[in-house]
Amino acid sequence: MKAMILAAGRGERMRPLTDHTPKPLLEVGGKPLIVWHIERLAAAGFRELVINHAHLGERIEEALGNGSRFGVSIEYSSEGEALETAGGIANALYLLGEAPFLVVNGDIFTNYDFTRLGHGLDGGLMAWLVLVDNPEHNGKGDFALQGDRVVEQGREMHTFSGIGVYRPELFAAIAPGSKARLAPLLREAMRSGKVGGEYHAGFWTDVGTPQRLAELDATLK
Repeated sequence: MKAMILAAGRGERMRPLTDHTPKPLLEVGGKPLIVWHIERLAAAGFRELVINHAHLGERIEEALGNGSRFGVSIEYSSEGEALETAGGIANALYLLGEAPFLVVNGDIFTNYDFTRLGHGLDGGLMAWLVLVDNPEHNGKGDFALQGDRVVEQGREMHTFSGIGVYRPELFAAIAPGSKARLAPLLREAMRSGKVGGEYHAGFWTDVGTPQRLAELDATLK
């Protein structure tokens, strides 16, 4: 299975740190955020990675190269202007192929075991999402779990971690180069019972502000 790391965000909330450094290259615990992902994906057996980029994207390519020093191969999907999550994935489908693929947000940090997602997708599922406890900045959550299905509303709401497996067909209606959000696609698939998921009780954080970046860095050190 191929894996994609989303790295095209401008990181407005991270400014001025991201004025000259793309957010995925900000360091925590002595290495860039995106390198933590690459190393964990490699350890889980993912060997073919796709990384999209926009803001200062050339810096990402310069820093990571073809991935050989991490034991993986990296291909890049350049967007110029960020296309949002679904748009970025759709734009990279020609690199991702026709089989289900893993996607992880480049601006999260987690100890989630990526080997759990190497199985692909069962039956008619279009997506498999990893949900986590709601952080302070997203207290109402995003989705709920009913067994192994993800639904729009439920008694106990959770936050989407930014980790998921998708079929390329989910993005078939998005023209390459178009901006598109992921949530509407997922909600439509949920109404047909085609989104599965699981709850991750381990460590996870959305590294969205300088304060969270500093807190994570202190934790790792």
